[in-house]
Amino acid sequence: MDFIYLDNNATTPLNPVVLESMLPFLKEDYGNASSVHELGRRARTALEKSRGQIADLFNAKPEEIIFTSCGTESDNYAILGTAYLPENRHKQIITSKIEHHAVLHTVEFLEKQGYPAVYLDVDENGIIKLDQLEKALEKETSLVSIMYANNEVGSLQPIEQIAKMCNEKGVKFHTDAVQAFAKHPVDMSKIPIDMLSLSAHKIYGPKGVGAMYIRKGVKLFRLMHGGHHEKNKRPGTENVAGIVGLATAARRLQNNHEEENKRLSLLRDKLQTALLNNIPDCYVNGMNAARLANTLNIRFDYVEGESILLHLDMEGICASSGSACTSDTLEPSHVLLAMCVPKERAHGSIRFSLGETNTEEQIDKVIDLMPTLIKKLRSMSPLGHKSNK
Repeated sequence: MDFIYLDNNATTPLNPVVLESMLPFLKEDYGNASSVHELGRRARTALEKSRGQIADLFNAKPEEIIFTSCGTESDNYAILGTAYLPENRHKQIITSKIEHHAVLHTVEFLEKQGYPAVYLDVDENGIIKLDQLEKALEKETSLVSIMYANNEVGSLQPIEQIAKMCNEKGVKFHTDAVQAFAKHPVDMSKIPIDMLSLSAHKIYGPKGVGAMYIRKGVKLFRLMHGGHHEKNKRPGTENVAGIVGLATAARRLQNNHEEENKRLSLLRDKLQTALLNNIPDCYVNGMNAARLANTLNIRFDYVEGESILLHLDMEGICASSGSACTSDTLEPSHVLLAMCVPKERAHGSIRFSLGETNTEEQIDKVIDLMPTLIKKLRSMSPLGHKSNK
């Protein structure tokens, strides 16, 4: 079966160019980057070249980039590493109600240890309420962590404004940019972001490798102990092949991000318009927010999202009910609930997240299928629907 893959916010296929760049470091140049012999020096050269390439994307310094295993590890290091500094013990942490669980669960973990936490509300489009942030910053705060782009609905936060508010108060600011990285360029010389998390597998790179920007001068409590890798910040033998893949993926995506964003936006909008015009009682979640060009989160009243996904899967179409990290649960999306979507309607929402392998022909197939599918599911729904009566 030929799949139509519309779940790119969960993960992306490994691009052939990226794979090709990785192969030498899985085969002949397999040395440990800490070794002093020739193979080790080759690995070290590739590692530091990749570090510099990623730093260039941010207008940052190479020493401000450290490599991790994933975005989740980077989020944990930013939050726990800040909280556990002696001068920050039990100081307030501010985040939002729509963060990825890598952030939410980490902050909840700190709450159990006596750290006060503030979870900012969002509006109906998934944008945080800046007046709440301003008020929360009046109390002694060690860290604000707000995601750059939401993984479920795609809403883009006013990161520059948030960063400046934190900077004026002398509060460290971290952003989970896993979904936005290489799609929305950030200039660290202009925006006072202190820490930023990113991951390779959301940008057509390999799984199991991520990175973190840590502005020069920002202190973090060391969470792991071992060797002197990554500027004494993250011990463990570096995944050189993965890191090379991350750098290659980031450079190729950012080099054509404007053109690709335009293409994806046209496909996304075509799908969105067709579904809204041809299916009654369906609504786009976060429609009026600035969104990632590839993301469409849409709800269908009187039907369960899981039923939609199962039927799409039988047709070879891969979509999602929200975050891939929680897709095996029956709980409605915490993001949609925070956006004041009623619980029963949140259950009827699905996410289409497009990528570089998607074509207009594929989108047309989804458009042709969805009205019939939704009508069929509504006819079987105990909730009933006026269009089926």
